[in-house]
Amino acid sequence: MNAEQMRNAAKALAPELVACRRHLHTIPGTGFDLGETLDYVGGELTKLGIDHKPCGKAGIVALVGGKKPGKVFLLRADMDALPIREESGEPFSSENGKMHACGHDMHTTMLLGAAKLLKEREDEICGTVKLMFQPAEEIFCGADDMIAAGVLEDPHVDAAIMIHVMGGLPMPAGMTMICDGGVSASAADVFTIKVQGKGCHGSMPNAGIDPLIAAAHMLVTLQEIHARELAMSEEVALTFGSFHAGNAANVIPDTAELSGTMRTFDEEVRAHVKQRMEEIVDGVAKALRVEATVTYTSGCPTLDNNGKLSKCVAAYAKELLGPQMALTSGQLMAMAGGGGVAKAAGSEDFAFISQKVPSVMLGMAAGSPQTGYVYNQHHPKVRFDESTLPLGAAVYAYTALRWLEEHPEA
Repeated sequence: MNAEQMRNAAKALAPELVACRRHLHTIPGTGFDLGETLDYVGGELTKLGIDHKPCGKAGIVALVGGKKPGKVFLLRADMDALPIREESGEPFSSENGKMHACGHDMHTTMLLGAAKLLKEREDEICGTVKLMFQPAEEIFCGADDMIAAGVLEDPHVDAAIMIHVMGGLPMPAGMTMICDGGVSASAADVFTIKVQGKGCHGSMPNAGIDPLIAAAHMLVTLQEIHARELAMSEEVALTFGSFHAGNAANVIPDTAELSGTMRTFDEEVRAHVKQRMEEIVDGVAKALRVEATVTYTSGCPTLDNNGKLSKCVAAYAKELLGPQMALTSGQLMAMAGGGGVAKAAGSEDFAFISQKVPSVMLGMAAGSPQTGYVYNQHHPKVRFDESTLPLGAAVYAYTALRWLEEHPEA
């Protein structure tokens, strides 16, 4: 199948892809709690005649092809939503207090579309395409869980890609950005610092040990890691998002709690900052007579794009979409007057896959402010341009077909 045939075949699926996406949008689940979504995805795969099975706590894995010997190419889509009450105004808005505010309903729909395109051309597949429908991306747990359950084996995966839609960007809908080789998304660590003091009446502070004061010193002192211990090139974002202590104005509380995230682009920097966080928290705790612990509740490594695979994927995307609608991150940086590798401070747990097999992350513009798509990901009013659905399905399917064709089993 050539690029034009794939574009036309995907375009013909547009009405059913829109219907699929809108249904998924009304039944969002979070983390591993994806009951209705799992039932729907499994049902759609069954309708297509595609064998599939559960993988891990709430994932689905399916295979297409395998009639000809060859390698295995993995296509990944995430399925989970966010605990956000929707305010988009869409007629198909979610009403259960959760929302697909990051576009995962778009990703799942695109992969279901690709599944149909591939199943209809199964005899052409030079190897096997593995479809990975993943839960719990937003909490950085789903990919690792599915890896532990064997998603990269039986059969062994040789290469993998993912697509992430992006709303509110000043780019035409469907413009696709292919990450060059190297790190494109930061590692992420979610942490909690618990401080144990001794509560007392506010009029007698000498009778207690104030955990709130100690936690405040920790919050300020930890910022010195970035300011004084790292070189300018060693990028890190250490963010505190919550600080909770006490319930009454005239009481020194027993405990205080801080929580936040750390983003880094280098695994050595990541390890250093985590070590120094624990040392500083311990030092402040001892100085101010409290007890304190640092706990990392979830996280993911850096997303590392394979250079050779990136060149292949970029070539296929340009064949399919045209050279003006498929750009590498390096091309985008050059157009913006910069250089180097484009990196995003946001994190993506596809990074776990990228640490195991050659992988590439693709971004697809899905609505610009000029066309009424004003808000970005994770906003309760974000909307996505559904005209990108067939394009994403085509990119998934065409990339898998072309790579397997060009990389026969050695």
